[in-house]
Amino acid sequence: MKLIAKTFKGLEQVLAAELTALGANDIQTERRAVSFTGDKQLLYKANLWLRTASRVLMPIATFRAKDADEVYEKVKQIEWEQYLTTEMSFAIDSTVFSDTFRHSKYVTYRTKDAIADRFTEKQGKRPSVKVTEPDLYINVHIANDKVTVSLDSSGESLHKRGWRDAQTTAPLNEALAAGMLLMAGWKGQSDFCDPMCGSGTLLIEAAMIALNIPPGIYRQDFAFEHWLDFDSELFEQLYNDDSEERPFEHHIYGSDASFYAVRVAEKNIQQAGLQKYISLRQIRLQELPAAEHKCLLLTNPPYGERIESNNIFQLYDDLGAMLKHKFAGSTAWVISSNEDALKHIGLKPSKRISLLNGDIECQFNKYELFKGDHKSWKSGR
Repeated sequence: MKLIAKTFKGLEQVLAAELTALGANDIQTERRAVSFTGDKQLLYKANLWLRTASRVLMPIATFRAKDADEVYEKVKQIEWEQYLTTEMSFAIDSTVFSDTFRHSKYVTYRTKDAIADRFTEKQGKRPSVKVTEPDLYINVHIANDKVTVSLDSSGESLHKRGWRDAQTTAPLNEALAAGMLLMAGWKGQSDFCDPMCGSGTLLIEAAMIALNIPPGIYRQDFAFEHWLDFDSELFEQLYNDDSEERPFEHHIYGSDASFYAVRVAEKNIQQAGLQKYISLRQIRLQELPAAEHKCLLLTNPPYGERIESNNIFQLYDDLGAMLKHKFAGSTAWVISSNEDALKHIGLKPSKRISLLNGDIECQFNKYELFKGDHKSWKSGR
């Protein structure tokens, strides 16, 4: 069957690579999505294993429509009895990119009417609409006049792993954090460090990748578990299969100048059960000791929205000094929306990737932290 994994801007190629590793076929990258084909087992595995996806959709109908009334007529023709009973509940999420369809709420309303009217005419009663925790999540996507109706197999967004016990202000999205780690080539091959760890998102995602723990393992529920054709035996088998887990022989270090952030990170790490692999401390950048071993450093510093410009530049000055003097021989990656502040790191990035953090345009920069002068480093001396 055809499936679509939704993601965030800039993560499409990473998601495509994840799907390839899972054994998906006919993989095609799209705008903030990757389409592929697979069976029921792959649908379940995609929800359990995809680190950079937000949800996995299963299209059940695609058609052209010139207005909401035509959407109503064609949605009504779908054999909803395959997916719903009158005892079940459903919710509809509509997304519209069209000059013809200007109101997604009206599309939602007409889609709901079509489903309800079909059941009423055929069975004399209808399933109920339930906005929160319905039995069936339905997704309607309209691009110009092309309408795609899908079943959402995930329910709550997959970036909500289930381990987050508490959070700091504007925590990093888990899927973005995992995508950044995968872009950086992280597989657990060295120590890892985040010197401005906030609520610990990068630390936890790094540990899960290093140990090859599926990100969906902490979730309470997936939408497909309420489908009429749900195979509980198959899902139990996939959920309890730990054969893919691997040992992690290095260590993960997190720190932050904020006492509150470190306490929040501590709670989240405990909730994820990863205390054995992650060490935390409250310390300022300037006081951080030199790394004992070569490591991967990846961090998401403040961008300056809530900090005066002089102070934000000083923070990036301190970050650059720490990288140069205490992490020589390692590799660092920094994400920020503040181009002027990034210049204060004082290092030339060897790679720049454009990413969205929420709705903020950011640069994700790679820095090779060589010892000595650049010429000697390049020649291997």
